[in-house]
Amino acid sequence: MAFILRFVQEYPVAHRESFMALEAEFAAMEHRREDWPKGRRYQPYAGREPTHTLIWQHEFPTLTEAQEALQRIGADPEHEELFRRQAPFITRAHTEIFETLEFER
Repeated sequence: MAFILRFVQEYPVAHRESFMALEAEFAAMEHRREDWPKGRRYQPYAGREPTHTLIWQHEFPTLTEAQEALQRIGADPEHEELFRRQAPFITRAHTEIFETLEFER
């Protein structure tokens, strides 16, 4: 079974451009580094989360790999510097881990 790691970050509508410019730097870092999880980014069009929310997620084969990724992300100086610059724009955030369900047919 696989696990999805998801970061959900809400930002002020008025700061969308600044927030997204920094998010583009995160994406560039991900693509440049082989050791980094390549996440997909989403912005709600309709749903529970406000439209000024960014969702990043990546699927890992095991819970251990998802937890190791969280540790790597939290201890990485380049990520920490980008997050330090983006954090003032974040008004609400949380991290989620989902277990994927598979049923036999």
